[in-house]
Amino acid sequence: MSDLSPSSVVSQPQSPSSRLQLLVLSNGHGEDIIAVRILQALLQQSNPPDIFALPLVGEGRAYQNLDIPVIGSVRSMPSGGFIYMDNHQLVRDVRGGLLQLTLSQIKAVRRWVSHQKKLGNHRAILAVGDIVPLLFATFSGANYAFVGTAKSEYYVRDEGGLLPRKNKGAKWENFSGSIYHPWERWLMSRHRCRAVFPRDSLTTEILKKFQVPAFDLGNPMMDALEPSFPTQRFYTADVQQQEISRPLVVTLLPGSRAPEAYNNWEMIMVAVSALIASFRDRDSVFHSGKVVFLGAIAPGLDCHTLSQTLTNQGWRPHSQSPVQLGDPNCLTFQQKNAYLIITQHAYNDCLHLADFAIAMAGTATEQFVGLGKPAIAIPGSGPQYNPAFAEAQSRLLGPSLILVDQPGQIAKVVQSLFKNPDTLQLIADNGVLRMGQPGAAQRIAQCLQSRL
Repeated sequence: MSDLSPSSVVSQPQSPSSRLQLLVLSNGHGEDIIAVRILQALLQQSNPPDIFALPLVGEGRAYQNLDIPVIGSVRSMPSGGFIYMDNHQLVRDVRGGLLQLTLSQIKAVRRWVSHQKKLGNHRAILAVGDIVPLLFATFSGANYAFVGTAKSEYYVRDEGGLLPRKNKGAKWENFSGSIYHPWERWLMSRHRCRAVFPRDSLTTEILKKFQVPAFDLGNPMMDALEPSFPTQRFYTADVQQQEISRPLVVTLLPGSRAPEAYNNWEMIMVAVSALIASFRDRDSVFHSGKVVFLGAIAPGLDCHTLSQTLTNQGWRPHSQSPVQLGDPNCLTFQQKNAYLIITQHAYNDCLHLADFAIAMAGTATEQFVGLGKPAIAIPGSGPQYNPAFAEAQSRLLGPSLILVDQPGQIAKVVQSLFKNPDTLQLIADNGVLRMGQPGAAQRIAQCLQSRL
């Protein structure tokens, strides 16, 4: 645990700064990354703010890349931030000091605001995540803006109306006409709340009906996903023949948290084996018979553990990769006509090269779908990618995410998908609609400059 008081990051009494003093609050690793993307865009503006941070969940390592001072206590909790999906995780966090940490963080925010006020500085807070950083911001006494990453109207409705739900408690999610409850909307409609940035157009539209200052500027999750190669490289004079002869490319997304990701990887490998077997069928839509699997592996995971699973299932190391990735250290394996590449440094390439994904991940699945591609998901045992999370994610992403109960069912889904080009076009349009166009961080930064 680290504890940096305002006095340790601000020098002795000084004259008021003409620049905005901005404190960023975020509550999770994904939220930290989104916050940093917005801050990077802010720092490119003329007269950028002086920025401070307080990650409420985890150690906030994403902020270290920008050398942003942290103003209070940070600590990794046992749940890793996934307390909403499992009450047992919440109990573990409380035993791990969650309440004491939260109290110290509330005091740190108040100290920072008081310190900036005493210096006569113009101050504001950017809250990124859910109701927790929003509460901190509301009761800080400073002006604030909110980037809502956790909620979307797509969880309860689509453009056609409310979604049919089997769960009796589902009505609670939308009892007041919005996925955001009245008390959350109250926090977003205070006079000191200068801007709210929902994650999609549908959510923005609903919030505006409740006099929330909501701006439809896109989702920063779709920023910084450019591949290492020019995307037009696929288009040649003989594109039709090239499309027929090229291998099918499948990206594998096991998640980023150990040990869950290792369990997910083993389940994904069962799906991979079933998929390879299906290509030998006479009715297969994949004429070339060649398939390349791209394992997009988080840097924090151990590739040796994943490789061991492959060798146990008959995969053998291969000297040359069948596709070019922006990672010279990727590991390639072969099994008959199939290749499997493990990479920890070519995530964007894995998203762009694939025809579809086998997914057991949160953010990565949403980013893949946002590129207009289908993802097939297998609910795992959690703590993150469990049946409840997967079902909620399928509502969020609509037809772009297809859930299967067992990994062996994926082969049949894939064959059906690629026999229906109209379905693939629907999925392509849907992904962009739900996740938005790139460039959101830049648009949000510009809005923050004017609103704060």
